Amino acid sequence: MNRHPRPLTLRDVSDAAGVSEMTVSRVLRARGDVSPATREKVLRAARLLGYVPNKIAGALASQRVNLVGVVIPSLSNMVFPEVMTGISDGLKGTGLQPVVGVTNYLPEREEEVIYEMLSWRPSGLIVAGLEHTDAARAMMERAGVPVVEVMDIDGTPVDSAVGISHARAGRQMAEAIVAAGYRRIGFLGTMMPHDHRARKRMEGFAAALQAAGVPLVDREFYSGGSALLKGREMTEAILARHPDLDFLYYSNDMIGAGGLLYCLAQGIDVPGQLGLAGFNGVELLDGLPRRLATMDACRADIGARAAAVIAQGEAGQVVELLPTLQPGDTIRAPVRG
Repeated sequence: MNRHPRPLTLRDVSDAAGVSEMTVSRVLRARGDVSPATREKVLRAARLLGYVPNKIAGALASQRVNLVGVVIPSLSNMVFPEVMTGISDGLKGTGLQPVVGVTNYLPEREEEVIYEMLSWRPSGLIVAGLEHTDAARAMMERAGVPVVEVMDIDGTPVDSAVGISHARAGRQMAEAIVAAGYRRIGFLGTMMPHDHRARKRMEGFAAALQAAGVPLVDREFYSGGSALLKGREMTEAILARHPDLDFLYYSNDMIGAGGLLYCLAQGIDVPGQLGLAGFNGVELLDGLPRRLATMDACRADIGARAAAVIAQGEAGQVVELLPTLQPGDTIRAPVRG
């Protein structure tokens, strides 16, 4: 048997379906007036034959392919697969398919990925974040297709943006912590030259504490992926320097979970002696001995809304979603004055 048979053509499908090649073309391109019975006959013949249309020919005519470029920092960080799920769900039934590029949080890599994505003339581009190199921004401004920056709205988008205000999220968490009576607070997170969203949360958090007259006593940073071990190590380090801290705010749930496990192993009363909170609302952590206080970042909704902007060909949209504080078991109830 020939391992590389000739590609199927419209003629093969038309012969199998008993209709003209023009009719097959109309059905497969969803163009023109074709009866439901004929449409089903053509689609059934194509499925049985294993026919896949050659969309490069159509792309040459239209100068566009039916792909949506999606540029994200990481696939190992469980935040972004949820965004991808939202995008995939949002594009169902539109004829558009997402194709993914990963930047590893490196601006120069993002520039390369955007260049490659746009060279294929996609029907739209979805990019995580609002901060880019000048060259990447120039390419997106001249792309000639809808561009949606996701996850963040604290800044000026190239075209459209769908996300949350991370500065507002940081402020909301600080206000909840202060309302619960905590007064000596530490922050633990990633090194932030490229994690702009974590930086904005920290800045909003620190500003709200300052406005309430509560000091941000110390900060502990690390470089590398979010991990339980990092959370344990950072928590031990910051408490060794400041054993009188009564609250720790982590830039994400994974290091927060590591901190929680460390505290429980040390017999620290959580949340009485020490309160803890993370960020992202990661469902994976539902099996912890205590529910970590966190904030839902609306990831799947962000993906779905971004996909809708692309599919509808809209421009200049700024869609802000509002995350929800989930106090869990690691923050005290607000103090009643």
